[in-house]
Amino acid sequence: MGYKNNRMGYQDEILTSRAIIKKDNYAILPHDGLVKNTIPGFVNVEISILGSPRLGANFVDYIATFLEGGAHETGFGGDGVETMIYVVEGKLTVTDGKEEHTLETGGYAYYPAGVKMFMKNAQKENTEVFLYKKRYEPLEGHEPYAVIGNVKDLTPIEYEGMKDVLYYEFLPADLAFDMNLHILTFKPGASHAYVETHFQEHGAYLLSGKGMYNLDNEWFAVEKGDYIFMSSYVQQAAYAVGREEELAYV
Repeated sequence: MGYKNNRMGYQDEILTSRAIIKKDNYAILPHDGLVKNTIPGFVNVEISILGSPRLGANFVDYIATFLEGGAHETGFGGDGVETMIYVVEGKLTVTDGKEEHTLETGGYAYYPAGVKMFMKNAQKENTEVFLYKKRYEPLEGHEPYAVIGNVKDLTPIEYEGMKDVLYYEFLPADLAFDMNLHILTFKPGASHAYVETHFQEHGAYLLSGKGMYNLDNEWFAVEKGDYIFMSSYVQQAAYAVGREEELAYV
């Protein structure tokens, strides 16, 4: 068995964990102790399952490191399952079998249900990506479509009118899409305007910074590399802490 941070063997410290698991409610999976999984189709890829139905989610997401030559050549998604990929760092080639795109750091791709995503590391160095899949919920008269882009090309929205909380939306405002994909960033000291309570469930992979996160009206310390799952109607909000680095999650 391997771990994402490659910290294995004899340890000098007492074994502890920041992991909090409340199935069907919320969870925090810290980067320390996150196990590498073996998933069919991924070759030369170190991958860890994050949110899943076993946790209570109606989706599955992953954090994956494509090593040199790493690929998924049998197709990710399809058969009614929509997919999304975000490049945390590196360079990755994605294709639906027809059009090929090279995504660099900050790049993302969404493919609708029925379309398989093929992926390959586009550099010798490692490429880290966040992956997501979900069974699509169709709406009569609406048809989703592929979306390719890079967060660097998006115009940020001031979240709730706050200049130090910025929102980067990946998908168009179109009912053809049955979900929302975005990055939310907080400057140190910034926070949500209020504790949210809403129908939508979601996951959050922390791209940078440190913060305090409210889940079910309890506050927890989180940092870059952590993953958070929030079920429907779970109270949630964040404060960014630290001196310079912003708190950001996808």
